[in-house]
Order: sequence, then structure tokens, then C-alpha cells
Amino acid sequence: MEPGREPTGTIVFASVGVTSFGFDVFSVAAPQTPESASAAGLAELRHTDGVSVNFNAQFADDGGEEVAFVSERTGSAGLFLCRPGSERAVPLPAVEGSLFHDRPTVRGGRLYFVSAHEKPAAWFRSWAAVYATDLASKGTVRVTPQGVADMSPALSASGQLLAVASYGERPWAFDFHELETEVAVFRAADPARRVVVAARGGWPTWHGEGTVFFHRIADDGWWSVFRVDISPETREPRGAETRVTPPGVHCFTPAAAGSGCRWIAVATRRKGRGHRHIELFDLETEQFTSVTSLLNPELHHYNPFFSPSGERLGYHRFRGAGAPGDSLIPYLQPVRSPVSSIRMLRVHGSFPSFSPDAKYLALNGDFFKSPGVTILRADGSKRWVLAKQPNLFYTSWSPSESGVVFTSAGPIFETPKATVRVARIEFDTSDLTDDRGDVDVAVKELTRPEAGNDAFPAVSPCGRWVVFRSGRSGHKNLYIVDAARGEETIRRVTEGEWIDTMPSWSPDGKLIAFSSNRHEPANAAVFSIYLMRPDGTGLRRVHVAGPPGSAEADKERINHVCFSPDGEWLLFTANLGGVMAEPISVPNQFQPYGDLYVCRLDGSGVLRLTSNAYENGTPMWGPALGVESLSLGAPAADDSLGEFDEPLWLSCDV
Repeated sequence: MEPGREPTGTIVFASVGVTSFGFDVFSVAAPQTPESASAAGLAELRHTDGVSVNFNAQFADDGGEEVAFVSERTGSAGLFLCRPGSERAVPLPAVEGSLFHDRPTVRGGRLYFVSAHEKPAAWFRSWAAVYATDLASKGTVRVTPQGVADMSPALSASGQLLAVASYGERPWAFDFHELETEVAVFRAADPARRVVVAARGGWPTWHGEGTVFFHRIADDGWWSVFRVDISPETREPRGAETRVTPPGVHCFTPAAAGSGCRWIAVATRRKGRGHRHIELFDLETEQFTSVTSLLNPELHHYNPFFSPSGERLGYHRFRGAGAPGDSLIPYLQPVRSPVSSIRMLRVHGSFPSFSPDAKYLALNGDFFKSPGVTILRADGSKRWVLAKQPNLFYTSWSPSESGVVFTSAGPIFETPKATVRVARIEFDTSDLTDDRGDVDVAVKELTRPEAGNDAFPAVSPCGRWVVFRSGRSGHKNLYIVDAARGEETIRRVTEGEWIDTMPSWSPDGKLIAFSSNRHEPANAAVFSIYLMRPDGTGLRRVHVAGPPGSAEADKERINHVCFSPDGEWLLFTANLGGVMAEPISVPNQFQPYGDLYVCRLDGSGVLRLTSNAYENGTPMWGPALGVESLSLGAPAADDSLGEFDEPLWLSCDV
């Protein structure tokens, strides 16, 4: 990168769900028989300290007391260890600078885990790979061969065999519900010589040294656990894989104990029950034993794991209202940035925009709940409600009028003819005082209700014009209206039987960037960046994933594009890096492949800014904010911790 041309400023964005998770790691005494299962007998213990989000743990000792786990406490997914009696978690030595770590296992003086810090040779490949750190020397080596993508590693009891969910050398297949991974087995000392023991499956777990359980969707539509018996010497299967759990109940993320244990643990979703729970499944009697539903029937429980002896069963869940630890959601949270000149902040909300002086942020909340638009002080210390009504999305703060914010009023993700209007919200910034919570506003609709789906308004740098997407012609194209008088002055700037959407002005007002599928109008899953002048001339596509005409270029799904404050860079969300983890193992993510990237206006210099298992989106790029801009006092916060959804695509109506 040329000196002096590094991207700079502050990027504010949203991630689906994660701010609400409030996860901690717990364990119970594993019931020895179905009859012994009771709330009192389970004796639930919390292992983690209530700081941030803590998940995907494994026991790090034989006694089932120490846990290695993933935590978001440092602004990205890092690895930590909690010991009994210690007040705080201890960082585990992993990959310095990696934004994503997952699935840690400590055994035989080594720490195995997933990281996503090494860029593959091409786009549309997962960055996930397995690594191992020697806990004595702190040296880390890559276990996954170069060119291969592995996730969900499982280590056998001896520490000699690994099983992974793997794409092998195949590119990502744009799958994000059930991943099209295979289950591969190899010796930890010889990872290049691997054997595929199941052509389709994920989340493997060892039962002794000769059996691997894994999950996948069965032919009848139910997530189910399967098993394959292998030779520990050759790692070759000893027969065909067999289904273990029955139809009629979704079973996933299995965990097996030692070879002497006759049960496995699974997370389940059942008809008539809205929560995910951990149950034991007896391999001999083929009966289920309830576990977490006896303790917390109204909470989701995720990703079970056993102690080496099988006596304790762990999982993670929302820590619970009133539990020790973090109990509120700050509206603004620092996130680790891979680029030192860019500061990154995650909002509890969506579609943030900066005020002209960058002292405030406007943002939306949940699309279906009140309030619809709020104002947040840029240090995160105070929030005001601007519009209480729900069904508001997108914000654009006028550069020339400090008390004007534009938004979209109506349902999101709707057809071209749905009634969505561009609205202008006016207020007095002198009302943004510490003693007020609500601000008086005047709302003016700039577009006609009968015009159709008018959304994503972006105000020009001069403050006079608003460009927006409209479906009034039957297709979603771009139009410009007067920022004060609305459709008294309106002109169409794009026209075609495709989708043009999410426009953004360059800081000098000479360009408009937007997302479009005009290069493949019949495919609503592909979008690329386009630039044009405000009069619609000079249209050109910004090729990010590959040169014009390449297969890679036409696989792009790029949205939420905006300019850097100096106008030299573009910020956007994209599918370029595939998925990092199995989506069934986390709460709902609409597009778990969505990460933030920047590039120059010609598509060069692409940098990845986020890497995790969440959907990251609706970003806005503002000026550099100093360290002093974050409040030293208590941040403004929301009390909705623990409110999140299970995967919306997971249904028991099979």
C-alpha cells in the first residue's frame, strides 16, 4: 500500500444478534440414568465470568473444572481459560492479530483451535483453518494443509487423531444453512494424509479412538446424528455410516464422551417447543433424556461438550436476567480493527450515520420494534429517541442541516410496489441535552405513498438532493428528489429491469455509488458496486473479486457501499470470504458470510475488516475520532440482553 494512502477514519457498523447474546459457559453433572435426571441433581455450575460473550467451550482438565472457550471481550473472538476460584479469564496463546478464533481444545500440552487470519489464494474460499499452539513454547503451527479449509475440529481422547468438517480444496459453494462439508480424519502429526470418512457432514466428535459421530440433514429433512466406525491405524471406515437419532426431532452439534459411555449429548429442537435444549441420547436404548429443559426451559442452550470422564456435561446459554456479570448492552462497542488507521465501532442497532460535526450518530433499532430512529452521542454515553414508530430503516444525516435526518418508513425487504416512503425528520439539536430522553420532531414524507417502495435515501454533500431507490416503475431503480420539497422536483437517474439499490454520495458530490444486479438481472443473489455521476452518466462497474468477464466477478454479493471521508476508498459488505463456522451452531444469522471490506475506487487494494461467524453490515464511514471520544463513564445501554432468535430457517414442519 502506498505510504500516505492508507484508509483512515471511523467505521460504525452492526452485527446480527451478537450484542444480545450474553452467553456464559455452564456445566451439569451428567445424569447416569434417565431416572436420575432432576434439576437438583444436575447442580448447574457457571464456569465463565460474565464478561462479554463466552461460548464454544471444552474442558481443559480431567476433572471438568477448567474450561477453554471463545470470548468477544477484546473486541474480536479470542481464546481464554477460566479456572475455579479465579476472578477473571486468562488469555490463551493463539494467533496474535487474528480476528477470529473458534473451537479451542487443550490436550497433551497443546491447544488446537480454528483461526481465519490467512487469506486463501482466491476469493470465495473460507479462511477457516485449524492451528495448534505448544503451550510451553507458545509456538503456533498450521495443521490444516495450505489450500484447504477446515472447521469444527474434534480431538480424540489420546490426542493423536483429529476429525474436521472440511471443504477440502473446494471453493465455498455459497451454502450457509447446512454446509456442504465432508468429515475428514487424520493424525495430528500427519495432517496432510487425511481420509474422508463421510462425504457430507459437520461437527464431528470422537467416541473413543474408533468411532466418529457427526450431524447433517437426513433425506427426510430432519437434522440428525450419524456415526461411522473407523480403523485407528488406517483411518479408513470399517463400514457404511449409520443414522443414530430418529426422525421427528432435530438433533445437531453432537458431543460424545469416552468409549465406555453409552450416550451422546445433542442439541435438539422439537415440535411444539420454541427453545433449543441439550439432551442425552442413549446409544443402546435409543431413548432421550432431558437435561437443560429441567433447569431453564425458556432459554436456548448451545453446543454441548463432555469432560474426559463423561461425568460433567457443558454448554453455553444466556447467563440470565439478574445473573452476575454484564447485564446491559452498550449502544456502542469498540471492535478490533486489522488496519491501524481505521477505528471500528459496533452499534446496537442498524444503519448508523454521522452528524455533520461527527458528535452524534443517527441509527435505527429493530425493524419491527420501537423506537425506529434514535440519536446517540458519538462517545456512546447518551441516547435520545427521535422517532418511536417501528418499521423505519436506513438513516442519512443532512450535511447542511444539523437537525435533519432522512429515513425510510415502511416494511423492509419488500416488493417494488410495497408502500415504503422516504421521510425527512426535523428536530432541534439544542434539545439533545442530558436531562431529556425524547426529542420533539416534525416528519415530512418526501415521496408519495402510491409511488411504491421508496427506500435508502442518501442526502448529497450540499444537502440539497436526496438519491433513493424506488420501485415505482415495477423495478427498483434510482431517483433524485429535492431534500426539502420532495417530489415537487424528481428525476430518474437509472432505468432497467434489474435492481439498483443502497446509493451513497461521494464527499465531493461528483459520484454516486450503489449496488446492482444489472450485469445478471435474473439473479437476485448477486450484486456488485457501480459508480456514476449524479446525472446518470459515466456509469462503470467496480470489479472487486476478479477482472471483467471472470467467473469470480459474477459471484459477488456486495451491498451497503459508501465512500471514505476522503473519497478515495469504498466500504461495503460482501460474501468474498465465505463462512467461518457452522451456522447451525449459532443463533440466527441471515447472511453469515457477510463481512466488511474496503477497496479503492478502481476495485484494487481490497482489505478485509471483519472475520467472524456473524452477519456484519449497514456500515458508515466517518472521520477519525480520538480515543477520548469514548466516554469514561457508564455507557448508554439497552436492557434487552438475551433477546435473540434461533435460525429462522430451522423449522419442525418437515
